[in-house]
Amino acid sequence: MDFDYIIVGGGSAGCVLARRLTDDGVTKVCLLEAGPPDDHILCKVPLGAAAFVPAKWRNWAFETEPQPGLGGRRGYQPRGRMLGGSSGLNAMIYSRGHASDYDDWRDQGAAGWGFSDVLPYFRRAEGNERFSGDLHGTTGPLNVADLVSPHPLSNRFLEACAELQLPRNEDFNGESQEGVGYYQVTQKNGERWSASRAYLTDAVRARPNLKIETNARATRILLTSKRAAGVAYRKGRSELSLQAGAGVILSAGALQSPQLLMLSGIGPGAELQQHGIPVQHELPGVGANLQDHVDYILLYKVDDPTLPGVSAMGGLNLLREIRRWRNQRKGMLTSNFAEAGGFLRSDPSQARPDLQLHFVIALVDNHARKFHLGHGY
Repeated sequence: MDFDYIIVGGGSAGCVLARRLTDDGVTKVCLLEAGPPDDHILCKVPLGAAAFVPAKWRNWAFETEPQPGLGGRRGYQPRGRMLGGSSGLNAMIYSRGHASDYDDWRDQGAAGWGFSDVLPYFRRAEGNERFSGDLHGTTGPLNVADLVSPHPLSNRFLEACAELQLPRNEDFNGESQEGVGYYQVTQKNGERWSASRAYLTDAVRARPNLKIETNARATRILLTSKRAAGVAYRKGRSELSLQAGAGVILSAGALQSPQLLMLSGIGPGAELQQHGIPVQHELPGVGANLQDHVDYILLYKVDDPTLPGVSAMGGLNLLREIRRWRNQRKGMLTSNFAEAGGFLRSDPSQARPDLQLHFVIALVDNHARKFHLGHGY
């Protein structure tokens, strides 16, 4: 066999698995990632998300089918296409989800997925620079920090929330999620701390029992009877394959893991046959039941060239901020855009927050695909 395990997808889950499975120095693992390495400077600059999110550079930039609930419009689905996956282009907000969400999974039959079950793993992963105690880890590889240089306008937003008597929350991953405040971010020393930077350190990448193949797009799971025995993939113009002795792990995300299963003949039989794919294993739920949150945006223009935006003064300020980041790892380039926000209940009778707010210090319209001159929030 070529490897013990083949991991398809070098994103937030794949990087963790590649690190943990090879910790013993014996287990042989191949990590396949369809995108390029995480070696571009913008992979380190937090504000670099502005280059990744609206375009197809290191981004799959998927669009949904026309949605009846959106008047027939297509929803935009940015997904990272690089080592680190979507942790390489997201807003870096460290938010674990409400504790009762996990308890709901457990109560619906997902044994071992209650909050008390998963909390030890969150703590093991987390390297929080400020918080500690029973709900936080301080020594994990995923560095969690306060924003280095939040914009003053974010504080004005929080002052406005206080006038509305919205409770302040210093720690959304603490005892209570409800309230407003600054988000903590997956950054370290003013740089993005993606899953690949956190888990695939130089020492890990040099392990003899780990092979990382970038620009390698999986095309099919190879089956022996009904057992996953390997992966076919495309690299450049070459069609290649690898064999796995212990297992194939799919961590290609909510969209492409089910896609790869279906391309391999695993899924709803009638639909596979419509596309000429031989059915290897009838599994009706594959590719179904995807749900997403609606994001509703209000834009306000202001005359403030210290905000990210497009103007002559803004361009001069950006040059100063580039120098500041290069020399100090501080300033505007350390922003995650969505610097402040919170979790609220739409009605007091709700048991938990059902709304999330993001205060964004830029005119980010349709994931920054709709262009606006000037500055705003």
